[in-house]
This record gives sequence, structure tokens and C-alpha cells, in this order.
Amino acid sequence: MKIGCPKEIKPQEFRVGMTPNAAFEAVNHGHEVIIEAGAGIGAGFEDADYVQAGATIIAAASEIFASADMIVKVKEPQAVERKMLREGQILFTYLHLAPDADQTNDLIASGATCIAYETVTDRAGGLPLLAPMSEVAGRLAPQVGAWTLQKANG
Repeated sequence: MKIGCPKEIKPQEFRVGMTPNAAFEAVNHGHEVIIEAGAGIGAGFEDADYVQAGATIIAAASEIFASADMIVKVKEPQAVERKMLREGQILFTYLHLAPDADQTNDLIASGATCIAYETVTDRAGGLPLLAPMSEVAGRLAPQVGAWTLQKANG
């Protein structure tokens, strides 16, 4: 399977859908991995890290969407990305469909199989892909609460 990871384009999103370690694992299991140039920069990964892991660097997201069997992202696809999805392709990312009817309709129209991280369950019924995000949110809650109680914030 050809797995593609485009650079995230949502404002203030610096994460990347695949780390070099994930790319290495996929390549070692017989998959081809293509990464958009600069996709990992915001998360601290250089293109060379992906090349060393066995991935190929691709110049443009459009090339990744056109040739990959599966697209791996972090955030929900933006409108320009949804237009590039195609029938038979797999999208694996957080989707947050409830508040976004346009996204839902675009994904249905694309014919792609869209798997939302937030819906993946383990054998015990847990949500293993949400657990790390919940842990981060839980650790940040006291800091955000303290910040809102500062005099300068009202």
C-alpha cells in the first residue's frame, strides 16, 4: 500500500500525521511511504529523517493525494484537501464530523473510506487514539484554569 502524509494546512497546526518512526515501521512492513516536503518541520522532524526511515519526499500535497492509497493526517481535511480525495482512497485522521456538515457531505461525495481516530476502539471498548489527547488536556487544565484566574484576565 502507498501511504501518503501531507503537511497540515490548518492554521496553528504543527503536528504531523506520521513520525519518521511510523514511516520506518510502515516501510519495513512492505508499504511505500510518501511525505510532503516540510510536513514534519513543525514537530521537529526534518525531511532527511523521513528519507533515512525509507520514505520518499514529495514536493506537493496534490501529488500525495493523487497517488497514495491511504492519506494519514492529524486534523480534519480542509476544503481544498477534501476536493482531492477520491473513491477507493482511505483517509485516516481526526474528523470531528458533528459540527461540520460541509466536511461530512464532502467526504461522502468523495467516495473515500474515512476513518476517524476518535472512533477507533480497542477490544475492551476503549478509545486508544484519544487517550494521549485526553492526558494532555488533563495536564493542561490546571494551567489554563490558573491563567484565567489571574487579575489581568478579569
